[in-house]
Amino acid sequence: MKKLKSLGLVSVALLSVSIALTGCGTGSKTESSPAASGAANGSTPAASTAASATPKADGGKVTITIGAYSILKESFDVILPKFKEAYKKKTGVTVEFNESYVASGSQATAIIQGFEADIAPLSLEGDIQKIVEKGLITNDWKKNQFKGFVTGSITAIGVREGNPKGIKDWVDLTKPGVEVLIPNPSTSGGAKWDINGLYGAGLKASEAATGKQDPAAAKDLLAKVYKNIKVLDKSGADSLATFDKGVGDAIITYENELISRIQSGKKYVEVIPNYTTSIENPVAIVDKYVDKHGNREAVQAFYDYLFSVDAQTVFAEKGFRSVLPEVAKKYEKNYTTPAGLFNIDYLGGWDKVNKELYGKGAIWETVLAEGGAK
Repeated sequence: MKKLKSLGLVSVALLSVSIALTGCGTGSKTESSPAASGAANGSTPAASTAASATPKADGGKVTITIGAYSILKESFDVILPKFKEAYKKKTGVTVEFNESYVASGSQATAIIQGFEADIAPLSLEGDIQKIVEKGLITNDWKKNQFKGFVTGSITAIGVREGNPKGIKDWVDLTKPGVEVLIPNPSTSGGAKWDINGLYGAGLKASEAATGKQDPAAAKDLLAKVYKNIKVLDKSGADSLATFDKGVGDAIITYENELISRIQSGKKYVEVIPNYTTSIENPVAIVDKYVDKHGNREAVQAFYDYLFSVDAQTVFAEKGFRSVLPEVAKKYEKNYTTPAGLFNIDYLGGWDKVNKELYGKGAIWETVLAEGGAK
């Protein structure tokens, strides 16, 4: 019997979304976001609930609240102090940060329901778009030269030292006795990229064999891997934490997370499937909250800094593929680009993917229902 496995059909509104607001300044503290509590209870937080996260310029200080997806924390632990130092030197203003890191879908929901994040670096374009549709982002968030995408990666497979199960490609995850970890796409943007990579690989393989995409074959591959899934955690970070505890033989995750862990001494091996998807992670300023807080100058400066050589170098050192050509060139030796790499356009774009792969009664929900509890 597979304990810990979830069917992932529970509404995000019923999840316990624990959002930590960690101030980077001296004397700041960690606390639960009231907005997150409201989200968990399915209620709309009152304006006062985000008071502890309301940034205001005051006597040479300004606070910026970040609502990010979980995987970014390690990179931001390095980037935020660098920005604070640069901004202080340039303007004389001290920046303090409130930071929240949870699964991308949960983060978007919290922001919509009243968590007053000034800037949202998330995993999926669709999560940003949900905030746009609620009228909280009013600028064209894709207007910069990178179309609003601040980091890149690919979907890969992580295995234990020595690769004891002999995993070389997606199909090997269907073998009897192979325990697989992947986060839950109902809460995790990273999980959607992971499943996109797996499902798209099925389409690619069928196309190579028959000359055309076969959705049934792609679904079959997805279903067979699902039968071996040990745990569906709520976020990519939680999934990796479970893998770190020794659970599972393989994990489907972002390449950058595997690189980062290997660099830190974890005895993991990265397996890059022949067919897999490229990943693009967006960032946007949440205009309504920034206008309320009156800190646009500092928030815009931080947004711009994320695309600087300094910040992009940190991302690259943490395993991301940089959006800056000069940084990407410098670190290209760290990455392997498989011949069968595809992007979201190959799957028809996010509108089609969200409807046909993740929508109500769509492919993923069908796989869950047919797979049954393990």
